[in-house]
Amino acid sequence: MDFKLDKSIVFFDIEATGLNVLKDRIVQIALIKYLPDTPEPIELEMLVNPGVPISKESYEIHGISEEKVANEPTFPQIAAKLEAFIGDADLSGYNLNRFDVPMLMEEFNRAGIHFKIDDRKIIDVQSIFYKMEPRTLVAAYKFYCGEKLVGAHDALADVKATVAVLKGQINKYADEDYETKDGQILEKPIKNDMTALYEFTHNKQSVDVTNRLKYTSDGDIVFNFGKYIGQPVGPVLAKDKQYYHWILEKDFSVQVKQAVQKILRDYEKQNS
Repeated sequence: MDFKLDKSIVFFDIEATGLNVLKDRIVQIALIKYLPDTPEPIELEMLVNPGVPISKESYEIHGISEEKVANEPTFPQIAAKLEAFIGDADLSGYNLNRFDVPMLMEEFNRAGIHFKIDDRKIIDVQSIFYKMEPRTLVAAYKFYCGEKLVGAHDALADVKATVAVLKGQINKYADEDYETKDGQILEKPIKNDMTALYEFTHNKQSVDVTNRLKYTSDGDIVFNFGKYIGQPVGPVLAKDKQYYHWILEKDFSVQVKQAVQKILRDYEKQNS
């Protein structure tokens, strides 16, 4: 199928040093440009020397090491080429509204280029997916149970529907393996075993349900918000008691407040 275009559109994807669109940097960018009345698209792909460390978590996802990009150009060195390639085209990608577009804009800004999106149509393919395949209980009940949920948003009806959905999931995926983002294969993780289901669904990086704190791959607890994002909680709070008291006084969950109190107490005990 050929796209019906009255203007060029560029599909692109970014791999980066991390997930913070303000502080992290691009290590790879790939773009495919479709032009009106042109049968073949144009492709452009570049590795980028970010000038900052690549987080272990990101490396485990995209496999791009600091050594691999050490001799590649920096973003300011390729910025003009990228800007010319994109031109006035519209933009598309997967989850680009939350990640790729803001990160690209930050990189252009650091390179002294004002990359405007006001006059561009931005099409997020993820948004289409989520809207057409909604992740609601009503949609899940229809998908796994083959019926319309009657009485939705009545608490008891919703609980019964949730039970039915889980049974449907166990039946549907009983013989299916799961491939993780880093290519590992989990053999038949969906089974009639609550411990197995917990292990499959539990976010092992999460310290609290609001995801304000998280575990690194080394087991350290770091901030997942604010000015200390990515930094270890214990050492930071030991040095910045004002920030510690700010957390306790602000609208953070009781779980976060209890966690930082314990982390600071344990850290000071170990270093006393």
